[in-house]
This record gives sequence, C-alpha cells and structure tokens, in this order.
Amino acid sequence: MLAFLNGFLALVPVSLVQGLIYALVAFAIMVPFRLLSFPDLTAEGAFPLGGAICGALMATGLAPALGILAGTIGGFCAGAATALVAQRFRLSPLLSGIIVVTMLYSVDLRVMGKSNVALFQFDNAFDQIINGLNNALLPKAALLAGLDTAIVLAALWFLRTERGIAFRAVGASLPMATAQGISAATVTIAGVGAAGAISAFAGALVVQSQGFADVNIGIGVLLNGLASLIIGELLLGTASLPRQLAAPMLGAVVYFQLVSVCLAAGLAPSDLKFATGALVLSVLALARLRHGRDVVLARDALG
Repeated sequence: MLAFLNGFLALVPVSLVQGLIYALVAFAIMVPFRLLSFPDLTAEGAFPLGGAICGALMATGLAPALGILAGTIGGFCAGAATALVAQRFRLSPLLSGIIVVTMLYSVDLRVMGKSNVALFQFDNAFDQIINGLNNALLPKAALLAGLDTAIVLAALWFLRTERGIAFRAVGASLPMATAQGISAATVTIAGVGAAGAISAFAGALVVQSQGFADVNIGIGVLLNGLASLIIGELLLGTASLPRQLAAPMLGAVVYFQLVSVCLAAGLAPSDLKFATGALVLSVLALARLRHGRDVVLARDALG
C-alpha cells in the first residue's frame, strides 16, 4: 500500500500538468458537441496539426510564441474546413470530421517533412516566461491552471453577449435561430473553427512541454477528451453555463489522476488504452443510471 501511495504521489505533478493541457482538448470537444449540437471529431486532427506547425516553425528558429500562434491558426482552419465540408457537401459532421482528420495526417507530414522533429536545442515558451519553468512541474501547473481559467472566463463572457447568445441559439434550436435572422452557417464555421484552434493550441503546448513534435501525438486524444468531458459533466452537471464550461477542465484533471492511479497500481502503459475504454464505459453507465434515477424521482414528484 505504501509503495502504491508513493508511486501515485510521484506521478501527481506530471499528471496534473498533462491534465491541464489536455483539458483544452476536452473543452474544444465540448464546444461543438454541447453548444452547437455539431458532433465533431476534428480535435483529433487539429491537435497534432498545431504541434506540427509549431514544431516545424521553431526548428527554423522562429520564436516559440509565434509558433504557437501559427499552430493555433492552423487548427482554426482545420475546424472551419470540417464545418464547410459538412455544409457544402451535405455530409454528417462525424463523416466530415473523419475525412478532414484523415487528410490532416498527410498535411502534418508535409509540414514537418518527416514524422517527428526534435526541439531540445531550442528555447520553449515556458522557459521564456520564467527560466527553468518547463521542468518545475508545480509552478508550471499553476500557470496552466490560470490559462485554463482565463479561457473559461473569456468563453463565459462571450456567450453572455449578444453574439454569444446567437451562438448558443444555433445549437439550442436551429429553426428558431434561422427564423431570428441568425446565419447558422457562419456561426457553425466560426464555432467549429474556434474549437479546432483551441485543440491545436493544446497540441502546440504539448510540443513546447515535451521538446519534440510527432505526427502521432493525436492518437487517442479524442477518447481522452470525451472521457474527460463525461467525467466533468458527471461531477459538475450541466445545469448552468458556468458548469458546462468548467466541466471539461475539471474532468480532464480528474481523468489523468485516475490514469496515475492505474499506473501506480502496476498497470502496464500498453494496457492504458484498454483501461481508458473501460473507464469511459463505466462513466457512461454511471451517468445513465443517474439520469434514470433522476427521471424516476421527477416522475414521483409529479405524482
């Protein structure tokens, strides 16, 4: 038991940093799924795209901040492309996302010129903020927590503005939004593009953090993000807008702590994908049982 606790505590700082970065991916998945009713898979392609663009530009000597910005813009283009494909070719959002993600793999290889790019000899954005910050895990986690909080607060502010209410109206009721003169196509492109930008931003941060860009860093990121979103919504609920926005952030932190528990318990890293799938199924089952219980309670209350 003592060995398990020591192993878990040793992994907490690492998993906390990971959770706070991948929380952005969970947030990016939540935006089209929950706010736009546009089930989108582009996050899995935008994430490595942001990392590939950032890594390739940094390898040429470009400043890390500019590399992150370029990667974020690339992610916006990827998300917007998915929305455009769905609209112009009248395809389902899921199929459109699959097509775009598949094409982005080749784009990543073209951008980097090879499957991975080492960046250890270049400065990273974290160390440029404070020297040695990239290896100081707890201060780094505090910075990332502040960044995640700022994104949630910015999104909360925007969604309460007139344009933000129009944004939410498209997801709540497309016919009603169209009747009010809202351009659903424009809102969807902007919203899915913004989600892609956030996912790509997370990919660029991962590249900064680990010191290399790899074309395969997006594998499994969608499942991790969905698991984080489900866990967060189970813990916080979705009864209000602040809860909905904060849910993926909290869920990602909890999810990666659960991964640390698995590793500390002796689970082989090669078995983590299976454990992740089992965790997602368990959380879905728990959420379904909870929803069924709430329905029964509501029915009993109504007599």
